Amino acid sequence: MSAPLTLLLAHTLTLDGTRPRAQAVLVGGGRVLATGTREELRALAPGAEVQDWRDLILTPGLSDAHTHLVKYGFSLTELGLHGATSLAEVQARVAARARITPPGEWLVGGGFLLSELGLRDFPTAAQLDEVSPHWPVVLHSRDLHMVWANSEALRRAGVTDATPDPEGGHIVRPLGCLQENAGDLVARVMPEPTPAQYLAAARAGAGDLAARGYVSTHTMAFESPEAPRALQRLAASGELPLRVWACLPHERLGLARDLGLTLNPGGLFQWGGVKFFADGALGSRTAWLHAPGFADGSGTGIALDSPDLIRELGREALALGLTPVTHAIGDRANTEVLNAYDDLRAEAEARGIRLRVEHAQHLRPEDIARFRGLTASVQPLHLQADAAMIRELLPHRTGTSYAFRSLKEAGAVLAFGSDAPVAPPEYRANFAAALTRLGDDGRPLAPDEALSVDDVLWAHTRGPALAAGWDDEGVIRPGARAAFTLWDQLGGNARALVL
Repeated sequence: MSAPLTLLLAHTLTLDGTRPRAQAVLVGGGRVLATGTREELRALAPGAEVQDWRDLILTPGLSDAHTHLVKYGFSLTELGLHGATSLAEVQARVAARARITPPGEWLVGGGFLLSELGLRDFPTAAQLDEVSPHWPVVLHSRDLHMVWANSEALRRAGVTDATPDPEGGHIVRPLGCLQENAGDLVARVMPEPTPAQYLAAARAGAGDLAARGYVSTHTMAFESPEAPRALQRLAASGELPLRVWACLPHERLGLARDLGLTLNPGGLFQWGGVKFFADGALGSRTAWLHAPGFADGSGTGIALDSPDLIRELGREALALGLTPVTHAIGDRANTEVLNAYDDLRAEAEARGIRLRVEHAQHLRPEDIARFRGLTASVQPLHLQADAAMIRELLPHRTGTSYAFRSLKEAGAVLAFGSDAPVAPPEYRANFAAALTRLGDDGRPLAPDEALSVDDVLWAHTRGPALAAGWDDEGVIRPGARAAFTLWDQLGGNARALVL
C-alpha cells in the first residue's frame, strides 16, 4: 500500500529561487514531492488528503541555531530572574523560592544582568545571605558566564578569600561572584541530576521549542554528557519532536575520535560540531577586547580557548567531518578566531564544511569582510538588553556591534538563534530586534545594520540549515524535509507543521 499523500493549501514562501512562491505543496513520506498551483497539484494527486490553510502563510520550518537545549529544559522549573530591575527584587524572588524549598537544598536560578539591576559593582554573597541563610544559592547571570553564590554555596565549594583564581576564571572580591571557569568551583559540588531528570528536562526543552513553532535546533554543548544522551534516548523512542544538530565540547574530541565518531547525518539527532570558547560575555565583563577595553576601566576581559588550540583541534574536528564552532563575543576574540580560521579554511572548504562563529557581537570594521563564507550564528534579541551596555562599555564599537547587514553583505551565512536559556527562544524578539535595532531603552543601535523581513525569515530557516549542512531543510522544494511553520503574518503567531 502506498504512503498517504497530503496536499497543503497555503500562501507559500518556499525560499527556493527557482519557484519562490506557491499556492500548494504536495507531501508524502515525510518529504516535499511538489510545489505549484492548487490546480496543478490537485490534478497530480487527486486522492491526496487536503489541509486547507489558505488564510495562513506557509514557510520552511523555523530553526533556533543556538540553544543549550537540555539546560533550557531545566531552566523552565528554576528560579527565573529575567526582568529583575534591582537588588531588592532579586532578594525578594530568592526569599520567595526559599520559603517553598526545604532548608539545605540547593536553590538554583538565573537570568539577571548587572546593568538591569542598576549595579556598578559586583553583587556579594552577603546580599544573598540576608534572605537565604539556610540554603546554598547559585544564580547564573543571563549570559551564563558568571555565577552569583551565597556564603553557604561557597562554603560547600571550599571557596574562601585565600582561594586562587583557576585558569580561565576569576573569583571576584568581596566574595560572591565567580566569573568563567571559576564557576566550576561551585558546580562540581552541586548534586548531579539523575538520568530521569535529564530525560525530563530534554523532553521539556524540546517540547517547548516545538510548541513555539520550531522544527529544529542546534544545541551548543556547555552541558553534561547526560544532556545529549537524553536527547538521543528521546530520538530512539520516537519522542523527539524536532531535529537536533549537536555539538560536543572540544575536551571530548579525543574520546569521540577513539570511539570512531564522525559526521552521522540522518535521523532526528545528529552530532555535527565541536565547540570552543574564545572568551566570555559583555554583561559579565569577560568578553575579550582589544585595547582600550571596557570604558568603565574593568579591563579587557578573559581569553579562554587559545587560537592555537582552536587551530589544532579544529583540524582534528574537520578530519572527522565535524564543524569547528567557536564562541566569540569581544572584538579581540573575533579577530583571534578569524586568524585561526584562516588556517583552517582550505581544509574546511575541501570537505564542504562551513566554519562557524557563535555570537560575533562586537567587531572591528576591518574584520567584517573576513567572515566571507563563514557562518555567523547570531542572536538579535540580545541586542535589546545589550544596547545600553554597549553605549556605556564599548562606545567605540556602537557602529559595528550586532552588524547583521554588514555580515550578510560580506558573504557570511546568517543563522539566527536565541542562546536559550540565556534568553527565551522567542523568534518574535529576533524579528523585532533585527528589523528595528531598538534596545530596551528605546534607542536604536546602528540602525543601518537593520535587515528586511525576508532576510530575517531566511536567517531563521535556510541559514541554520546551511550551517548544519542540511540541504533538505530551510527550503520547500521536491526532496526537502516536510517540516514547515504556519504564520498568521511573518514574525507573528506561528505553529510547527511536521508531516
